[in-house]
Amino acid sequence: MTRTRLRAAVIGVGYLGRFHAEKYAANSGAELVAVADIDPARARAVAAALGVEAVTDHRALLGRIDCASVAVPTPLHHAVAGDLLEAGVDVLVEKPLTTTVDEGKSLLEMAVRRERVLQVGHLERFNPAIRALAGVVREPRFIECHRLAPFIERGTDVDVVLDLMIHDLDVILSMMPSALRSVEAVGVPVLTNSVDIANARLRFANGGIANLTASRVSLKRERKLRIFQPDAYLSVDYGERRVLICRREPGPDGQPALSVEEREVPEADALGSEIDAFLRAVRARETPPVTGWDGLRALEVAHVIRESLETEVRAAQARS
Repeated sequence: MTRTRLRAAVIGVGYLGRFHAEKYAANSGAELVAVADIDPARARAVAAALGVEAVTDHRALLGRIDCASVAVPTPLHHAVAGDLLEAGVDVLVEKPLTTTVDEGKSLLEMAVRRERVLQVGHLERFNPAIRALAGVVREPRFIECHRLAPFIERGTDVDVVLDLMIHDLDVILSMMPSALRSVEAVGVPVLTNSVDIANARLRFANGGIANLTASRVSLKRERKLRIFQPDAYLSVDYGERRVLICRREPGPDGQPALSVEEREVPEADALGSEIDAFLRAVRARETPPVTGWDGLRALEVAHVIRESLETEVRAAQARS
C-alpha cells in the first residue's frame, strides 16, 4: 500500500476491544479512524478518550478503513468479520474465530476469495514466555496445561472450552506436528448453564498426548504449561513469567543427569506485538503469524471436545 499509515478501526469496544483501540491509537504505523459499538455511550466514551469518531454500525466505516479488529461477542464474529472481508478490509478477529466450524470455514473462504489478511487473536502466541520456547520444543511426547480463573461475567456467552481452553489448544496445536486421533473429555456447569470446568485428553497420531484443564470457577488464577520430550522437560508459569528448562546430559560417572536452566521472562506487551504483526502482514500482504487456518483448527478441536463432553453428560444421565 502507498499510505504511510494504515487506516484502522476497532469493532466492539468492550473490555478487550478498548485495549485494541488504545494500541492502534499509539501505533505509528496506523491511524485509528473510528471505533464502533452497538452501545452508543460506550462507543462515544472510548472515541472521546482517543480523539476519534464513534459509530454504532460498523458498516458505516466500509470504504474508509484498510483494516480492523473485531472484538464483538463471539456469536457476532461471522457476521461482522464477514461484512468487513467482503468489503475488502483486512481483519484481526478475536478468539475464538467463530462460534461454529461452518462459520469459520465461511470466513476463511471469504478471506481467500477477497485476498484479505485474516488473523486470529490467539494472544498466547505473543506471550514472551511462549516465545522463549522457540527452538527448544522438539517432538513433545506429553503436554499438560492448567488454565484456572475466578468467575467473571465476561466471556460467558460461550462455554469454558471456547472461552479459556481454546488458548491452550492453539498453543498445543502449534507445537504438535501430528494429526489428532482421539479425544476424551469431562466437564460440568457450575455457575452458568454452560460447562464451566473441563478436562480434555488429546491423543495424536505420533503417539503424543496432551492433557488440558480449564476452569472459570476457581478461587485463584493459574496458567501453567508443562512439556515432556525425549531430551528435556519444559515448564512455563505464565503468571510468574518464568520458564524452566531441564535437559538430560551425561553425568560425570557416565550416568544421565539433568541440567536446569531457569529463564526469567521480561514483562512485554503481547497485545501490542499481536497488533504490530497484524499491521505488518497487512502492509506487506504476507501471511500473519496466527492465520485463519490456525484459528479454524483450534475451533475444530474445541468442538470435538465439546461433543465428547456432551456424550459424557448423556452417559452420566443414563446411569443416574
